[in-house]
Amino acid sequence: MTLYDILFYLFAVITIASAFVVVTTKNVIYSGFSLLLTFFGVAGIYVLLGADFLAIVQIMVYVGGILILILFGVMLTNKITDVDIRTGTIHLLPAAVGVGILFGALISVMVWTDWKSEPVELPVTTTYTIGRELLTNYVLIFVLLGLLLLVVLIGAASIARRDKE
Repeated sequence: MTLYDILFYLFAVITIASAFVVVTTKNVIYSGFSLLLTFFGVAGIYVLLGADFLAIVQIMVYVGGILILILFGVMLTNKITDVDIRTGTIHLLPAAVGVGILFGALISVMVWTDWKSEPVELPVTTTYTIGRELLTNYVLIFVLLGLLLLVVLIGAASIARRDKE
C-alpha cells in the first residue's frame, strides 16, 4: 500500500464519516461543522486526482462562502427567535430500506466491475492548462463575462442605493 492509497482512504473516511454526521445529527450547528469536514475531504480527494484548481475552488466557494453563510445564518436566526433549531427524524424505516437497496446496488457494481489493475501515472496539475486556455482560446468570453459581472455589480449597488432613499 502506497502513501497515495493511504491518503485516499484517509480522505474517504473523513468525507464519509463527516457526511454521515451531517445527515444524522439533530443539531444544525454540529451538522454545519461536519459539513465543513466533508468539504475539506472532497477537496483532498480532488488534490489526489490532480485537479488542484477544483480543490481550491471547492475550498474558496463552498467552505469560504456558502458554509460560512449557512453557519452565520443559523446562528443569527437562532438568537433572534429563541427557538431551538433541530431537525426531526421521520420515516426512518422507508429511508433505511432505500439506503439498503442503494448500498446493495453499489456493492454489486463494485464487485462485478472489471477494474483496471495496472498502475497509472499521476495526472499533471490543471491550473496551468486552465489559465492558458482562458487567456488564449477563450479570452473574449473571459473578458465579456468580467464586463457582465461588473454591470451586475453596478446594477445591484444602484438598486440598493435607490431603496435607501
